Amino acid sequence: MTEVSKINTVPENKSGTVFYVPPRENLHKRAMLKKYMRDFFDRHDFLEVETSVRIAGPAPEEYIDCIAANGKFLRPSPELEMKVLLANNYNRIYQFGPCFRADEHGWKHREEFTMLEYYMTGSSYVELREFTTDLIVSSLKKLLNSNSLVFHGTVIDLDKAPEVITVAEAFERYTSMDMFQADKLDMFDELMVTKIEPQLGRGQLTYLTDYPASRASLAQLSANDKRVAERWELYIAGVELANAYGELTNGAEQLARFEASREFRRNRGAAEYGEPEAFNDILKRNALPACSGSALGFDRLAMIALNADDINEVLF
Repeated sequence: MTEVSKINTVPENKSGTVFYVPPRENLHKRAMLKKYMRDFFDRHDFLEVETSVRIAGPAPEEYIDCIAANGKFLRPSPELEMKVLLANNYNRIYQFGPCFRADEHGWKHREEFTMLEYYMTGSSYVELREFTTDLIVSSLKKLLNSNSLVFHGTVIDLDKAPEVITVAEAFERYTSMDMFQADKLDMFDELMVTKIEPQLGRGQLTYLTDYPASRASLAQLSANDKRVAERWELYIAGVELANAYGELTNGAEQLARFEASREFRRNRGAAEYGEPEAFNDILKRNALPACSGSALGFDRLAMIALNADDINEVLF
């Protein structure tokens, strides 16, 4: 493992900023990981796409704030633009690209980061989970030439079937509070971060699934229980790696959820975004087909694969 403090540095610029330059081997392995993942998508008939980075209106996420860019915003995700493509007969698409979120700092966060986002029409969120497992396991095995990896002292068996646990089960197992009660008391995020997430992905990949409906504004509700949504997150060694939805296709409901999120943002004094006009148009026409999609933090996956201490070790 390379300690961040020992990474080569470029001398400070006029603003006093120090730029860390990762070892060449790290960036080589990062590039190879991306190649193996692209190869996987190619074998499954996906088309790689690129969408705009500077946009008028992102989805109004309640707690995700965008970075302003000369009257528009740097995208926090390519989600809405990729869904416009889905509505225009693009059935299997993926994208590696830069995304931006304000005030994201720490050993596994950057304000600018690389997202891998991918969508399949006619596919459920369960099928997407199985696809994601194959994508990650096969790519990591090729990169590491091994059936296991070690991240911060935790051994992950890549041949072991992933653990799948519902959010309700996780709250019951690792906390003393029901997930709906935690959500109502505004303790959901705190308990997730302090009690649940550190326990996930220990020894194998873990999928945390079926979130409270209030925690998945772009996901459809479960057919089995309308109190929960078709959402899962993937964890490896306590690190959240990917977030996926069985995508909401009811246009009127999605527009109503967006308005509720905008009202929440107004009440907390967050920035007002412009309208995502192309996406709103497909919502008004109910043109989004049945689909599922995932957003995966590629930098985090590279960090895990290389057993790095800090995300700065795998990107410049």
